[in-house]
Amino acid sequence: MPIAIRMPALSPTMEEGTLAKWLVKVGDQVSSGDIMAEIETDKATMEFEAVDEGIIAHIAVEAGTEGVKVGAVIATLAEEGEDASAVQPAGGGESAAPTPAPAPAAKEDSAPAPAPAPAPTASAPAPASGERVVASPLAKRIAASKGIDLSGVKGSGPGGRIVKADLEGSEAGAAKPSAEAIPEAGPKTAPAVPSAAPAASVPAQDFGIPHREEKLSSMRKIIARRLSESKQQVPHIYLTVDIRLDALLKLRGELNAALESQGIKLSVNDLLIKALAKALVAEPKCNVQFAGDKLLSFTRADISVAVSIPDGLITPIIQDAGSKAVSAISKEMKDLAARARAGKLAPEEYQGGTASLSNMGMYGIKQFEAIINPPQGMILAIGAGEKRPYVVADSLQIASVMSATGSFDHRAIDGADGAALMKAFKDLCEAPLGLVA
Repeated sequence: MPIAIRMPALSPTMEEGTLAKWLVKVGDQVSSGDIMAEIETDKATMEFEAVDEGIIAHIAVEAGTEGVKVGAVIATLAEEGEDASAVQPAGGGESAAPTPAPAPAAKEDSAPAPAPAPAPTASAPAPASGERVVASPLAKRIAASKGIDLSGVKGSGPGGRIVKADLEGSEAGAAKPSAEAIPEAGPKTAPAVPSAAPAASVPAQDFGIPHREEKLSSMRKIIARRLSESKQQVPHIYLTVDIRLDALLKLRGELNAALESQGIKLSVNDLLIKALAKALVAEPKCNVQFAGDKLLSFTRADISVAVSIPDGLITPIIQDAGSKAVSAISKEMKDLAARARAGKLAPEEYQGGTASLSNMGMYGIKQFEAIINPPQGMILAIGAGEKRPYVVADSLQIASVMSATGSFDHRAIDGADGAALMKAFKDLCEAPLGLVA
């Protein structure tokens, strides 16, 4: 029985993707776990593994095809024993696209907060006595070796097909659910959003001005949608503090001198990530998420950090940043940023976060107000550190000062609580030994 291979949902936000590259061709034998193709999602380029084994009988979508909907048939696999040359291309409509999830915010913001993973195909009921059992050849061999009665096993593969994972760890006559049948864990409150980007309020007009048209990438479309939703649905409150950086810069220099032999060089951003995380733990009323008729209060601070990539912005996450050494944060951040720019992050490395940090100081931006990435409750915008006149011990001096602005979801976070967080962040930056204690 031919097996339809469909465009997978490789991330919760994926509605369509680009089939960048086939790694197999018609006539090739594939086994479960073999890498079949590279697929570009709205966030990264990811590998697509085979679930069943057989021979590639037909390829329906050529390499380089854009806008392939999740669930669309992209190839047909002939089972073992079938004549691949006689197999007809698998048909069937596209499956329903998963509910879209939060996506990257715009240039001055961070990228998406996580959302629930798409629900997997429901397992088919066990066949009645006498009905043909649909199982992959590998699953049949495993069942025979273990003495498992396949008629009592629910399959989690396409169309209820029994696959290898359904039989792993099973005893005769029973099988445990496949990992494919268990939804991925994700944020519990990410709201469903419309699948289409909002229409422009004023139709585009070129007025005869020389120009060129550029098709929006999937990421850019989601950025536009998510920014509009955040500003329309989330009541923002903005709080700004000026922070004297001299002590932080001195500590950074001393730490870098001590860590030089280990090849570690801390950035100011590494220290700010730690400071935000510790401030959130100290002021837990800001480490929250609005969830309609309830509030989620997090017990650790996972910081989403904005990283610019060619198509937009993505925010890899430093999990539990408050408990990590700044040297560990530095190494992890460098690795995540490099793989983010190469499009090689795993979904769990950019989906999540309890708050975001966006630093535009390297561009000389003095101050800006970032847009919250729902369902997160706040984002911290960091401006450039610069020499400014500053009052120190009742005298006017020159100091290194930066402005930091917190954007807070006012449905979940009161102004006084946001102010307490900004004070805690300022205190940690100005007395930075608390970051290495």
